[in-house]
Amino acid sequence: MASWEETLAQFTEAVAGREPDINLARAAFLIAYLEYPELDLDQQFGILDSLAAGALHRLGSRHHYLRDPLFCLNTLSEYLFDEVGFQGDEDNYYDPRNSFLNDVLSRRRGIPISLSLLCIEVGKRLGIPVIGIGMPGHFLVRHREQDDLFLDPFYKGILLSEEECAQRLKALVETGFAWDPSLLDPVGNREILSRVLRNLKGIYRQGEDHPRLLKVEELLVALRPDEPRERRDRGMVHLALNHWRQAREDLQFFLDAAMPGEDRAAITHLMAEISRLQDLDQD
Repeated sequence: MASWEETLAQFTEAVAGREPDINLARAAFLIAYLEYPELDLDQQFGILDSLAAGALHRLGSRHHYLRDPLFCLNTLSEYLFDEVGFQGDEDNYYDPRNSFLNDVLSRRRGIPISLSLLCIEVGKRLGIPVIGIGMPGHFLVRHREQDDLFLDPFYKGILLSEEECAQRLKALVETGFAWDPSLLDPVGNREILSRVLRNLKGIYRQGEDHPRLLKVEELLVALRPDEPRERRDRGMVHLALNHWRQAREDLQFFLDAAMPGEDRAAITHLMAEISRLQDLDQD
């Protein structure tokens, strides 16, 4: 069983390189160590390999299917969502298991980001370049060479045009929303992992589960070490856990790096309060 310190070190190493070099599946399984420190990574990778092997039987000759992006995307969707039965968890959307890739593989339930990650990883094993699309409030994928057709993993892999994506998004936001095609721009591995972690962050923050929330924040800081807001948020969790020194360090990092007006006055006041609480602890 890996200790949390070992897991954090492995995750930090896994995401430290260039964007294309990040092993998305490995990093996602390391996130799952939050709940499953005894997780067998080789076994989990084997499940992904098995799914890819099953899809390959439906795709036929490698040289044939690689020439047809629409056929690739449609066949991958039919296999994963119609045959194997992966689907969006509409009943328990905020169940943290929907953000852990091992649970998604075993339960065949997930949320848009985790099901998209699944598509990307199975596609990678088949030579199909599936990329993530960070549409606000949702997450989609598409074939890298088919820029006008999108796959929605949460809704059983339905294929959508750009116009249909715009209609779905407009239905989620206020009247007068202006559609911009850039909302369907691809995102990289770092942003995909960030969205997985931000989902867990919201769940644990809502439940005031500070020990788990702290681990999520540590992963977010490892993923984006220069992001002041993540350091601020980790500092606030340290504060809730009475970790005075760590809270001061993170909040000071935020004050040194944040732009003017970004909660600076409130954090400066909070730093003075931390000093007072530290003094009381030492009395």
